Amino acid sequence: MTNMNMGKITFYEERNFQGRSYDCNSDCSDMSSYLSRSQSCRVHSGCWMMYERNNYMGNQYFLKRGEYPDFMQHFGMSDSIRSCRMIPMHRGNYRMRIYERESFGGQMHEMMDDCDSIMDRYSMSSCMSCNVMEGHWLMYEQPHFRGRMMYMRPGEYRNFNMGGMSGMRFMSMRRIMDSWY
Repeated sequence: MTNMNMGKITFYEERNFQGRSYDCNSDCSDMSSYLSRSQSCRVHSGCWMMYERNNYMGNQYFLKRGEYPDFMQHFGMSDSIRSCRMIPMHRGNYRMRIYERESFGGQMHEMMDDCDSIMDRYSMSSCMSCNVMEGHWLMYEQPHFRGRMMYMRPGEYRNFNMGGMSGMRFMSMRRIMDSWY
């Protein structure tokens, strides 16, 4: 029986699971000590966030169990994965406060479920800060869970700085659920 808080992912240097490989089962801030690049992977268990830059920076990509033979084709990436973070399974409630402006300014709404459009649900033009009280969430730049995404774990986020790009705004958000594992 697999511990659901454990994850395993195998990265490959080349597309289609070719070249050298690296088995990973925890966060890795810099994959360059294991592989020169990573252009495909197999997620054996768990949910993961992939990052285009070291130290969990740059564009983020969510992966769950499955095979990803070509990151560039699947995600439209221009480069390879440089760091990864395992997302621990959360059992319990989900709760987050979203704010219209940075530093918890403007309208505030408390969420406990997915929202495919904050404009439709709350008449908010965007979310620029949040406080995640419970659960793990994915925030999306566009409505209907599209565009660039950001992984949010419990904590306060006065702004969304995504690898040097400050002033990020999000328009939809969803919970990372047990059923995804």
